[in-house]
Amino acid sequence: MKSRLVVSRLVLTGALASSIYLVSSAGSPAAAPELENWAQWRGPLGSGGSATANPPANWSETTNIRWKVKLPGIGTSTPVVWNNFVFVQSAVPVGAKPTVAPAPQPAPPPPGGGFGGRRGRGGGFGGGSMQPTEPYAFTLACLDRKTGKTIWQKIVKQEIPHEGHHPDHGFSSHSAVTNGKLVFAYFGSRGLHCFDMKGNLKWSKDLGRMQTRNSFGEGSSPALHGNTVVVNWDHQGDDFIVAFNATTGKELWRQRRDEDTSWSTPLIVTHGGVTQAITAATNRIRSYDLASGKQIWECAGMTANTIPTPVSGNGMIYATSGFRGNALLAIRLGRQGDLTGTDAIAWSHNRNTPYVPSPLLYDGRLYFIGNNNGIVSCFDAKTGKPLISAERLDALQGVYASPVGAGGKVYLVGRNGATVVLKTSDKLEVVATNTLNDRIDASPAVAGKDLFLRGHQHLYCIAAK
Repeated sequence: MKSRLVVSRLVLTGALASSIYLVSSAGSPAAAPELENWAQWRGPLGSGGSATANPPANWSETTNIRWKVKLPGIGTSTPVVWNNFVFVQSAVPVGAKPTVAPAPQPAPPPPGGGFGGRRGRGGGFGGGSMQPTEPYAFTLACLDRKTGKTIWQKIVKQEIPHEGHHPDHGFSSHSAVTNGKLVFAYFGSRGLHCFDMKGNLKWSKDLGRMQTRNSFGEGSSPALHGNTVVVNWDHQGDDFIVAFNATTGKELWRQRRDEDTSWSTPLIVTHGGVTQAITAATNRIRSYDLASGKQIWECAGMTANTIPTPVSGNGMIYATSGFRGNALLAIRLGRQGDLTGTDAIAWSHNRNTPYVPSPLLYDGRLYFIGNNNGIVSCFDAKTGKPLISAERLDALQGVYASPVGAGGKVYLVGRNGATVVLKTSDKLEVVATNTLNDRIDASPAVAGKDLFLRGHQHLYCIAAK
């Protein structure tokens, strides 16, 4: 069965290896360049925080704005930062005949079915979306971090999308990923594309065409470790997870899956000398050996529409979901087989967990948003002790963005353009509330003294003057 909605101080228990961001439960230190950048959608350790960044707590449209640039097209992907480069993915309406022929149009789904229908059925939940008739240019742009000016811009594919998307999002919810030498632009049904830092295309992979639940669209991002790129491909057809050689694009391994349409990005973790790619999904949380693709362990316990990406620390991974139920599992690493209902579950929680936003692991605390609303909770990540229990932040009117942590602060961004900044503490302490004149669904990025917020119209670089 298929059912899921689209969109999409850090605990130093991670290790960054081979100049790529790798979460490690062993607790070894990481190389400086990776810690100082925001090279993937959940930051240097994949946990939503930065150990080195310290952006301002206060801003407005006229205060602490280094630059604000109009973005072509639309997208809800997170900006990716490496040194002086900021990478942004967008889907740009071109209003002309496509230069690349669109995929054959699928037959319309049968009526009825509702949410949670059989594989391949459309259902009626959320109203779906209209069949696209306009071509889009799927674009990766490289901006100058100091000025916001475009350094280069590449169109990876131009076509009429074969299916629509959720009304709140467009055709570009995937985030890029980089290691400072190569940058990988992923657009799901529009392929995986590898560029060097000057914008030269090195290789591309066409993975097929997704049929997402209710045509809600696509959103999972690739994961990168060392010389391996991992893509999770869950939809209303044949599912798989696949790994590629980052330099050459050669396929390394592929494993079949049986899951609901997925928007959660894989988390790469090393524990006990074994590097593994962990995926959270409706039926199962699964771990795959990064070298071979062999499944190491699995665990049930998520709700339907499991969207958030897990985080890792304290020798555990933390997986959350929050559609038609609530689930948070802290799962001990180092086990094998089916962990469901075993003592591998260190602790759990079943109230006010996230639907779309991913959790934040920062300063020994696990922060998460209740459903898609401005309700924040915080737990001691090691013990599961509640510290902040579902406190409402009235300034936030709807939340899709995942929280980030930096400089002893937690940043929570609302769809109405408001950001509430909290002090990292065992109680709720609001430091500031800031508002921009844009709707914001994309998760923030932080690097150095800069905070990057992507709205529906503009990309902001926020920095103290």
